[in-house]
Amino acid sequence: MVELRDVGVVYKARGSSLFNPTKVVAMEAVSLAVHRGQTVGIVGESGSGKTTTAKVMIGLEQPTSGEVVFDGEPVRRFTGPVRKRLGRIVSVVFQDPATALNARMTVREALRDPLEVHGIGSRAERDARVKDLVGMVGLPSSALDALPGQLSGGQRQRVAIARALTLEPQLIVADEPTSALDVSVRAQILNLLADLKAELGLGMVFISHDIQTVRYVSDDIVVMNSGRIVEHGPAQQVFESPRDPYTRSLLGAAPSLLAETPGTSTSPSPSPSTSKEQQ
Repeated sequence: MVELRDVGVVYKARGSSLFNPTKVVAMEAVSLAVHRGQTVGIVGESGSGKTTTAKVMIGLEQPTSGEVVFDGEPVRRFTGPVRKRLGRIVSVVFQDPATALNARMTVREALRDPLEVHGIGSRAERDARVKDLVGMVGLPSSALDALPGQLSGGQRQRVAIARALTLEPQLIVADEPTSALDVSVRAQILNLLADLKAELGLGMVFISHDIQTVRYVSDDIVVMNSGRIVEHGPAQQVFESPRDPYTRSLLGAAPSLLAETPGTSTSPSPSPSTSKEQQ
């Protein structure tokens, strides 16, 4: 669905002169492919290039070098029409749902807005789609008339996931979707993402600085350091036989956050629904 071929992103540093610019390499020769039904986890410390990689994948960052291929078609420039078309293929779940959602829009309005922008369906069909979406992410229909400030952090992230699914994308890019949530809620959101991926046949890119969380949801793991991929392989192989010293240091430094949650299972639950008290 999405393929990066030797993609590089270079920024001009602030304060650098016109004739002697200082350049910052955010990505260098990154090659990566994501297929339908597959979850690719990207892990690395802050500044490793994982978020820049996500921005390239969703069309928010123009590569300095290399090639980006969406659904078999190379994209040269991320123009407005191209980004609109990509919105039907790739969607994103951001880190903080409190800032990702418009505080003045109800849940109903937030979910209906992408359908109106793309001119999909009649008003009745849009309303039906919105009701299906809140049920899909385990929220009651009463949440449709709530503002984001009236919801808990876990409920807001469920709304953000529902909005990402509105246009029936083929790929979801989740950029640290659990880092702004309480530890007790993280496993619920991870279970929800895993259930939706299996149910809808989605591809998924899961980005985190916590390698244990990435292991929990990923089929393949990509380890990034200083803008480059230093290790890439099946999740079990990366954990049992890490080749790069940086991967070994991440494994040694990151305790499992899921293990810290009392009563949390280490396998996805069959249903994304949870009680209001759990959320």
